[in-house]
Amino acid sequence: MSYAAAHMPPRAPLAMPAQTFAKTAPVRAMTRKHHWADRVWRVSAFIPTLFLTVVLVMSVTTYLGQGGVAVAEGFVLALVALTFIWLAFSVNTACLGLLRVALVRGTPAPRAPHSPRDIALLVPVYNETPWEVFGNASAMLKELTTGTQADHYTLFILSDTRDVKVAAVEERAFAALNVEFYPHRRVYYRRRADNTDKKVGNITDWIENWGAAYEAMVVLDADSLMSGAAIRQLAQALADDPDAGLIQSRPTLIGATTLFGRVQQFSNTVYGWLSAEGLTSWAQHEGNYWGHNAIIRTRAFAESARLPYLRGRRGAQHLILSHDFVEAGMLRRAGWAVRLLPRLSGSFEETPQTLIDYVIRDRRWCHGNMQHLRLLAARGFHVISRVHLLQGALAFLMSPAWLAVVILWSYVGTTPAPPSAYFSSSNPLMPVWPIEQTDVAWIYLIFVYGMLLFPKAVGAVLFGLRRRTRAAYGSGRMYVGSILFELFLSVLYAPIMMVQQTKATIWAVLGRQPAWSPQNRGTAGYGWAETMRFHWVETVLGAALLGGVIFANVSWLILPIAISLAAAVPLSRLSALPIARLAQGALQLNTPDTLIEPRIVRLARQERAALRETLQNDPAPIAAE
Repeated sequence: MSYAAAHMPPRAPLAMPAQTFAKTAPVRAMTRKHHWADRVWRVSAFIPTLFLTVVLVMSVTTYLGQGGVAVAEGFVLALVALTFIWLAFSVNTACLGLLRVALVRGTPAPRAPHSPRDIALLVPVYNETPWEVFGNASAMLKELTTGTQADHYTLFILSDTRDVKVAAVEERAFAALNVEFYPHRRVYYRRRADNTDKKVGNITDWIENWGAAYEAMVVLDADSLMSGAAIRQLAQALADDPDAGLIQSRPTLIGATTLFGRVQQFSNTVYGWLSAEGLTSWAQHEGNYWGHNAIIRTRAFAESARLPYLRGRRGAQHLILSHDFVEAGMLRRAGWAVRLLPRLSGSFEETPQTLIDYVIRDRRWCHGNMQHLRLLAARGFHVISRVHLLQGALAFLMSPAWLAVVILWSYVGTTPAPPSAYFSSSNPLMPVWPIEQTDVAWIYLIFVYGMLLFPKAVGAVLFGLRRRTRAAYGSGRMYVGSILFELFLSVLYAPIMMVQQTKATIWAVLGRQPAWSPQNRGTAGYGWAETMRFHWVETVLGAALLGGVIFANVSWLILPIAISLAAAVPLSRLSALPIARLAQGALQLNTPDTLIEPRIVRLARQERAALRETLQNDPAPIAAE
């Protein structure tokens, strides 16, 4: 028996029966009843979205129909309808978030103290840097061992690492933590011989062997970090709600040290919270699961959320890759509530540091989210669970839709317009002069950009009104400058992401599965040759659009998109620029968490550094027992 296998608690098996999408088991009755206000919030999310989309599509139809709607224009109209409904829903969700902030008070006070429970913290890992993972684990355990002890917490590092050298370092890192927290035995480590079914199989293996001993489990990613207060609040919320099967926190991004990473981190912190508030307003107890930084009722999950395989061609069985959305739907299908706590602070995760690494992660997500389209008709799913599944797919389908609009609109602009009939037989003396098409195009362009920027603008204004934000930045000029710099960079990178997500969507539709590799969390960029091979499609398309603008009467309104695509290679290289090399101030894209470092983030950084030094100074492997 290996050192790691010997240091697990006694087995406590919990049955996790197989589920199916063809039929459902008996549903438990929820104790909570829907209030009329819940229905008002939900109706307010969808009816205005549909109304606004119909108005916009009718307006565009009138614009395109001035000379008769050609085939290409018909395609543009259909794609515009698809993209408008997505935009309208995003704007409407932001508006609901604004209303919820104004009308709904903060986190409700906890109920009476509950009896102590055993709660497991699960950290699945796959070829990750050991001192990063175990350093974060040490920081979370230290926070949980201080203060009021309402529950008993035990942390499990569940390794699927294939690299034997990395696995050996994992065992040494576990030994260091085990010595530190002995004799309370708050941390365990297990490495599977085979990583069957990836993360889904990793969690399932733990539930079937040790799940019965723990009432709840907090699922974390390798880069997750949660303060002790945040974990306790999740545990208290689960105890207060007997219907809750899963409660999701909203992770805030941390640790970005490159230009592209800071763009994602800034956007997530300053704007993302408003969308989370809006999502909560209409999702309610039919919320979603993002795969980590959430607490789950162990028996509820075991009884209802074991994923079946998807049947492919010639009887092949495929693992559901974006499992979290589906697991949330299956929990709700079984009568358990799935909730989001958007105002819970102290929940963190990291983001890819370069554009290429972000795209590689997106490809995996895209393939999994496209699988959701096959589950829209699954039996027993709540209609809002189906909306979440559809949203996951549309998040990627919007990119080919937008790209098609750009290309077709460029084509429409190069086709000669039919001769205008200025005089009619009914009124031969009064000419009817043609409407200037460029002016109308400008109106639509400004309107679309306004819808895209509205959630960001509202989120930024409200975020800037917070006392902690003003204290952190110290200067309104620096805050506004950071917002403008982030918007500029987001506009630059958006066309590149549009093309890359289009490629990922096409590969997913064709069944081309991306390689499953651990996320690159480093800050090193890629060479010019490798970057060119990665972005050659955007470069060629951008050059073609630029040529069309210069030589072929393509509207110069396409110019910003064409420039970004043509410059994809240098922009991708720029994404890896260390943020420390930029001037202090707005260009640093700081957030309150980078200006005033949270205690748990500081503690985790110290624990990672100390553990790294320990492991590097004592490289001797641990003997098997």
